[in-house]
Amino acid sequence: MRSIVSFYLLSVWLSFLCVIFVWLWSGTWRGGFAWDGSFLQFNWHPVLMVTSLVVLYGNAIVLYRVPLTWSRWRCKLSHAGLLSVAVVLSVLGVCAAFDFHRGNNIPHLYSLHSWIGISTVVLFTLQWFGGLCAFLLPWTPLAFRVFLKPLHVWMGTAIFILSLIASLSGISEKLLLTLNGRNGSNTEPYTALPAEALFANSLGILVVIFGLVVLRILSNHKWKNPQFENESDRPLLTDAR
Repeated sequence: MRSIVSFYLLSVWLSFLCVIFVWLWSGTWRGGFAWDGSFLQFNWHPVLMVTSLVVLYGNAIVLYRVPLTWSRWRCKLSHAGLLSVAVVLSVLGVCAAFDFHRGNNIPHLYSLHSWIGISTVVLFTLQWFGGLCAFLLPWTPLAFRVFLKPLHVWMGTAIFILSLIASLSGISEKLLLTLNGRNGSNTEPYTALPAEALFANSLGILVVIFGLVVLRILSNHKWKNPQFENESDRPLLTDAR
């Protein structure tokens, strides 16, 4: 019991650090935020994507391992609520990037990062919608929920890993494109490892550590709560106690 609590508290602490670091990176070195098609609008993209697909998503998928005194149904609602917020923020993050590209005549979806990122968002949205229909709606057949659950769990972990890959590749791509020391840029090149590069690289390390902690929590089957493993009781939308 003490081990899972320690790992969970560590994941929460790392969550806050990831969000703080990505906000400071975009707000301090990248100039702040706007929603006008400029570089300041693009600054929303890393903030929204790290917050949604890494932090909120990671915390949502470990809820079933945390030794809470909640009912299984309340845990389901919390899981769905975190993922719902994450869906909204991830879509806004994609819109921020697409609007910036459109306003500056930059092609869409040309890089490996963008391919992985858009695939992750699409899979996440489908996973969220499928989970909502299968596990929260009271008229979903029990046999279908039992059949879908292993795939839902496996896809959840796979999407989280894709989110980590997309975030890390996005951080590297952003640094390579902005810290180039060319075209009159007054910034040091990435190869000189200026302060911004050190800070953003540190963000990437935090994302990696957070991801490893979450995957560690998910991989230990001894930490599963038996109460949350049974899908035999039908969900009732009115039963939130």
